[in-house]
Amino acid sequence: MIDGIFAASSALNAFSKKVAVVSNNVANMNTDGYKKSRTILEEGQNGGVGVLIHEEGANVRTEDNSNVDLAEETVNMILAQRAYEANIKSIEAQNELEGTIVDILK
Repeated sequence: MIDGIFAASSALNAFSKKVAVVSNNVANMNTDGYKKSRTILEEGQNGGVGVLIHEEGANVRTEDNSNVDLAEETVNMILAQRAYEANIKSIEAQNELEGTIVDILK
């Protein structure tokens, strides 16, 4: 049970970082030369979720407009939000299950 809660809580942390990266991209979309960042989610230690933040074109600085696409960032934000909500529901379900098990054992 605790492993499931750990996995879901590490996913909450990962998706909150994803939301922060998307928010930063949107905030800087009109900044000349800004290159968007991406979050890469991967399996972490003990079944958790690890996060890598990749800056696209980090070594290439130009005076052109940024490479941020608002439609793409909107989709990324919605996906991160829904995944965050799903992990919260998972933690709530596990909490309820553990409470039921404790009640049965009493």
